[in-house]
Amino acid sequence: MAFWQNLKDSITGSQVWKSMFRHDYKDTRRNRALQILNNVFLHLHPVSVARHATKIRFTWCMGGITFLMFLICTVTGVLLMFYYRPTPEYAYKDITHLAFDVSFGPLLRNMHRWAAHGMVIAIWLHMLRVFMTGSYKKPREFNWGVGVVLLVLTLFLSFTGYLLPWDQLAYWAVTVGTTMAKSHPGIGAEGPLTPEFVTQANDIRFVLLGGTTVGEVALLRFYVLHCIFVPLIASVLMAVHFWRVRKDGGISGPM
Repeated sequence: MAFWQNLKDSITGSQVWKSMFRHDYKDTRRNRALQILNNVFLHLHPVSVARHATKIRFTWCMGGITFLMFLICTVTGVLLMFYYRPTPEYAYKDITHLAFDVSFGPLLRNMHRWAAHGMVIAIWLHMLRVFMTGSYKKPREFNWGVGVVLLVLTLFLSFTGYLLPWDQLAYWAVTVGTTMAKSHPGIGAEGPLTPEFVTQANDIRFVLLGGTTVGEVALLRFYVLHCIFVPLIASVLMAVHFWRVRKDGGISGPM
């Protein structure tokens, strides 16, 4: 017992340990606060949390579950990228190869798929909980706006991932979805309040597809949007979202 205590003291007393952990683990309120404030990961959370904020019946844990689903999608998505080529020639073949030839391929793809569905469901429930508890009110209006943008990005992530299997269901679903974009006010060629210079050659549908039909360029654009562009924007906004929760006093509750 004395040996292990001496070993612990020699490690925690070394300069290497002190350079990484600037505060020891004495159980004092001030020291716990310093550990949180000086940690790059923990500092996003408030030092103290209201008692009600830890109760599942109030939070539903939907915010945390949404973030967990995003992490699962990120990890499984990176692994799926090793087996997928975003071209019409190989996209569907790679999906079938993953489903029938790759060890644990179906498990990997289904984890990604069901985590994506779970993220959409969880973020809607999270928004419902925030609305029902009045957590969007002063001084949290800005964070509510960030949350709404994250909701839109989540739905867009789901939409851009729909085309990647390059089967008939994906092809026609994206064809219908992008055709609906033509009716968007202001930026759709057939939408109301759209300026005359916005045509089918430069409207929002053309930007999404890289053309006027769903083809090779559209598949590549959806791949880049789904794997790089939208996840990066969502990651930045999630960091801002978590930070503002802390700055606004932690998880909100009833007055």
